[in-house]
Amino acid sequence: MAAPQPDLPLAAADPGWRRPRLAPSLAEVYRTVPVSTGAWWRKALAFAGPGYLVAVGYMDPGNWATDLAGGSRFGYALLSVVLVSNLMAILLQGLAAKLGIVTGRDLAQACRDHFSRPTALALWVLCEVAIAACDLAEVIGSAIGLNLLFGIALPWGIAITALDVLIVLFLQHKGFRLLEALVVALIATIAGCFLFEIIISRPDLGAVAGGFLPTASVLTDPSKLYIAIGILGATVMPHNLYLHSSVVQTRRYEETSVGKRMAVKYAFLDSTVALSFALFINAAILIVAAATFHRAGHTGVAEIQEAYQLLSPLLGVAGASAVFALALLASGQNSTLTGSPLSSSGRAVPPSSSF
Repeated sequence: MAAPQPDLPLAAADPGWRRPRLAPSLAEVYRTVPVSTGAWWRKALAFAGPGYLVAVGYMDPGNWATDLAGGSRFGYALLSVVLVSNLMAILLQGLAAKLGIVTGRDLAQACRDHFSRPTALALWVLCEVAIAACDLAEVIGSAIGLNLLFGIALPWGIAITALDVLIVLFLQHKGFRLLEALVVALIATIAGCFLFEIIISRPDLGAVAGGFLPTASVLTDPSKLYIAIGILGATVMPHNLYLHSSVVQTRRYEETSVGKRMAVKYAFLDSTVALSFALFINAAILIVAAATFHRAGHTGVAEIQEAYQLLSPLLGVAGASAVFALALLASGQNSTLTGSPLSSSGRAVPPSSSF
């Protein structure tokens, strides 16, 4: 049997890089999505998709607990933190997409090719720990959704959710657009569920608008600051930077200065629109918690199961809790689809022959 061939560089080492680029990011779907050359909206549609895969990480079940706690305890006061967190996310994700398009490397490959081996190894360990920590909330959140809707025990719910890894591997070989369509459909489901919850909870629109204005009390009140840090930490997801810099390279744009400039523009538009949906969903969770729990005097609600049990009785709508659980299930399934296999396949600085 012939010996396996070592990785060969795609090109000589670029100026400013320690090592040459060895392989494309997500090789099985690299540059598989054609880009239209017609009107601007055709180009925008061609680039639409990666941003939604990234936006999923900003509305996963890990965000729910902090948003529920913030809304139930402080009303609408922490909406400004949700807004600022999402604006930070838009900036960081735009930079990650630009890195992937301009350099032809995802963030993991850029770390490997730029830093020394010890530094790259440390970054790899930190990234894997971050992915595992995020997946924990995503998988358990999905399992809780299955438990609330169908009475499925949590261990079985976790096992069912874990099968999403196989679904992703299957969908990637059927075409990356199919995976993106599934993710967008689940995001639309979550948004529709919370639009329904907002309508039936009837929040004070003036107070909602005022909540988006930052106040000094967020920094001076230790209890507010504690939850604000939780909201910020649950919103800005480091592994999404690796993911975004990778999935933007599925588009077959021209690898010229003009082509890359066009790709950066439309990739930023895609991620901004997608993260606006994440802003709406995170804000909606907090608004529903404020309008339902805080207004009724239930200021200690922070658990998803407790919120599920209280929603229908407090709102007087029989299906309110079920719709909440459906959104939770869609959120958990969606974030597990993109959080584990895609982020891991971004080659988060593997400590092997890549060095």
